[in-house]
Amino acid sequence: MSTAPRLTALDALHRSLGATMTDFAGWDMPLRYASERDEHNAVRTKAGLFDLSHMGEITVTGPRAVDLLNFALVGNIGTVSPGRARYTMICAEDGGILDDLIVYRLGETEYMVVANAGNAQLVLDTLTERAAGFDAEVRDDRDAYALLAVQGPESPAILASVTDADLDGLKYYAGLPGTVAGVPALIARTGYTGEDGFELFVAPEHAEELWKALTEAGASRGLIPCGLSCRDTLRLEAGMPLYGHELTTALTPFDAGLGRVVKFEKDGDFVGRKALEAAAERAESAPPRKLVGLVATGRRVPRAGFSVVVGGEVVGEVTSGAPSPTLGKPIAMAYVDAAYAEPGTEGVAVDIRGSHEPYEVVALPFYKRRK
Repeated sequence: MSTAPRLTALDALHRSLGATMTDFAGWDMPLRYASERDEHNAVRTKAGLFDLSHMGEITVTGPRAVDLLNFALVGNIGTVSPGRARYTMICAEDGGILDDLIVYRLGETEYMVVANAGNAQLVLDTLTERAAGFDAEVRDDRDAYALLAVQGPESPAILASVTDADLDGLKYYAGLPGTVAGVPALIARTGYTGEDGFELFVAPEHAEELWKALTEAGASRGLIPCGLSCRDTLRLEAGMPLYGHELTTALTPFDAGLGRVVKFEKDGDFVGRKALEAAAERAESAPPRKLVGLVATGRRVPRAGFSVVVGGEVVGEVTSGAPSPTLGKPIAMAYVDAAYAEPGTEGVAVDIRGSHEPYEVVALPFYKRRK
């Protein structure tokens, strides 16, 4: 039996704006409103407004909430100050990545874990299971929040015009409670586009009111609504991993080049520690395939799963690929054998339906915003 996709609080508004909708991780989400290239460029040069209400919010509270999170996740949550956030991962016992997460410390003993939409139930179930023996509560708050994001160089000015929160004092990967256009919100300086921007967690009943207020406030600064399609090209240009592409249960954080998120020095045991210690040693002695950027010399676009070849031999696999509006060329992220991972390595090609198309190996990210 097929189940109907879930709808965000903004579903009717998206349809009224003429959005092309798509099923994404069990949610009906806007793919684009008009031109995905225009949406992408708006975020790079002005600002874009996103509905991210499909993300999974899980609240962890109680006297031993931090101990639970330190046991359940690979990061050191004990060093996260109130009002700050941390990028981390939840891994299986064998070290495989179950999801990448952002953890916000909302109070002395209250944390919000934000999971990817497709993994939210798994993360909730896993945290609940790992909470056994800890004086902490794991709560499913996915229905308690709608999530809007304003991203792009004009986003601070747009948001400042509708809030009295101290945005200048709000650092990257920090969050503070405030009101935006009269709506109570958790205002976080986070995002997935490579630009400065904010994510706003609000009650679902306030989502439409806030969207309209932000649209009005941003009209003179070039703000336009943006869908999932440009979100993907923006994060790809910024070299940001996407679960199911650059991150999977078959990879440890060390295989993904993100070993820095694993904190062996934290107190106590954590799930996957032994496997991850072994993975760290392997990465030192025999580097696994490395995640690199590939830039096309031609026009053909590589897709996830296409082989990377050198001299007819397969040396890697594309994980994400798309035309880059900013570079004006097709780009891809790929895991390749360490011997071919150095920027400028010659002879690298992608097998696109039998034709070996030449690609330049570059360091990630493809794009970095000007500070």
